[in-house]
Amino acid sequence: MDKKDIKKVVLAYSGGLDTSIIIPWLKENYNNCEVIAVSGNVGQADELEGLEEKAKKTGASKLYVLDLTDDYVDNYIIPTMQAGAVYEDYLLGTSTARPCIAKGLVEIALKENADAICHGCTGKGNDQVRFELAIKHFAPTMPIIAPWREWDIKSRDEEIDYAEAHNVPLKINRETNYSKDKNIWHLSHEGLDLEDPRNEPQYEKPGFLEMGVSPIDAPDTPTYVTIGFEKGKPVSLNGEKMSAKNIILKLNKLGGENGIGLLDIVENRLVGMKCRGVYETPGGTILYKAHETLETVCLDKMTMHEKQRLSVTFAELVYNGQWFTPLREALTAFVDKTQENVTGTVKLKLYKGNIIKAGIWSDCSLYSEDIATFGASDYNQKDAEGFINLYGLPIKVQALVNQNKKQG
Repeated sequence: MDKKDIKKVVLAYSGGLDTSIIIPWLKENYNNCEVIAVSGNVGQADELEGLEEKAKKTGASKLYVLDLTDDYVDNYIIPTMQAGAVYEDYLLGTSTARPCIAKGLVEIALKENADAICHGCTGKGNDQVRFELAIKHFAPTMPIIAPWREWDIKSRDEEIDYAEAHNVPLKINRETNYSKDKNIWHLSHEGLDLEDPRNEPQYEKPGFLEMGVSPIDAPDTPTYVTIGFEKGKPVSLNGEKMSAKNIILKLNKLGGENGIGLLDIVENRLVGMKCRGVYETPGGTILYKAHETLETVCLDKMTMHEKQRLSVTFAELVYNGQWFTPLREALTAFVDKTQENVTGTVKLKLYKGNIIKAGIWSDCSLYSEDIATFGASDYNQKDAEGFINLYGLPIKVQALVNQNKKQG
């Protein structure tokens, strides 16, 4: 890619520190090219306020704000939740959003006849892989610019220096300069004091948490929620039918108020290093628990166990940016089949960061009280004798062989 051939660039734009300084940097280093900013709305709400003015003020010719929230929820979040996919306890909030955003980014780049696509991901992180693999899927010959792999800036402090020198407006300062990613599903925090695993996250400090409160500050009385599912998809909350998006929004509020969904982990990044992050996923944590609870009565043993094994592979594919791959699609087809009878209602109790099961109802339930009861039932306990004799036959034969060896 020759820089002189780059005259129009589509930039994945969030309005955060990285992408804000990338606009003037691109114009300085790519022959004053036209920069078209594209922001994917995946439910980050107030972060979109004033974005167009800010983008144009820093040199962009225009800003597209793509409304991707419904697409993100229905085609990325829910299939991942149905798969039970969890990466090292992380519910994949950033991981699922990147392919959704990247798809929209490519659509605008093709529409605008752009010469390249640019993103603000660092060379240390996972997002560079997620964005670029998705871009390669939809536009395999499109050049990709990744400033963090080109420029001389080495830290977020130096980024702020660059922003101040180029009159780029920022909403942060050096003391609150956490690296964050927010969408309808979660909020991540990285950097500053969190880089040292010895430091406890400042959950009780005003302004640190944005989607909820610390369990310490949660109410002293529990909150009950009832979630209805049809074929593994959430369709109602507390008896009221609503979209999955609105269920997540309401669960975010209820979960946040009760200190649900806080996660502090040191995770293994795709590029090989370990990284510490703090995540807020209030609604998502509740939804995962409810879905998992319903599956315990609706899935047969072998299907459940195989699904649990494959959920690890599904999570790794999503985490590693391989959403648009034949294997992920095949796994989703398998998951869809498993969800055909995952229909019913789950009641949960939320209390100071805890999610406590409070009941399950399903017409598809495989649980039989008549069979499992400790009371009288039609189950013939004598049948177990023949089963154990056959099941234990290989063990018995091996023991007899060993016994004969010793005697011989």
